[in-house]
Amino acid sequence: MAKILILNGPNLNLLGKRQPDIYGHETLEDVAKMCAEACTSGFETELRQSNHEGELIDWIHEARDTCAGIVINPGAYTHTSIAILDALNAFDGLVVEVHISQVHKREEFRHHSYVSKRADAVVAGMGLFGYVAGVNHICASLA
Repeated sequence: MAKILILNGPNLNLLGKRQPDIYGHETLEDVAKMCAEACTSGFETELRQSNHEGELIDWIHEARDTCAGIVINPGAYTHTSIAILDALNAFDGLVVEVHISQVHKREEFRHHSYVSKRADAVVAGMGLFGYVAGVNHICASLA
């Protein structure tokens, strides 16, 4: 069975509690359930979250041998991490970048993404459904 890794960066462990006016009231547990339900036959999902850049990079490296695709919400690392970009560039599967909020309506610094330089698709502003869209895209592309 092909695996889709769903990675979440810093502060996403507070999803549902932190700035619910921007990010909503649902939690990462809700994201995991939605993504698992969205998977088509032959695919499974695994959701992970870390506030540590190096741990996210290690998981991307591991995914090289175990995953067909990555859905990633890098949080603030979107705008700062060349290291995550480099790790994603070493991953041969599909990559979908997800942002819960519409980042282009927010502060100027959020308009730039290093991850977008590697992502095969980018979803922003669709709330948690963006994760489902990412999973659907990978499943449909690899079916």
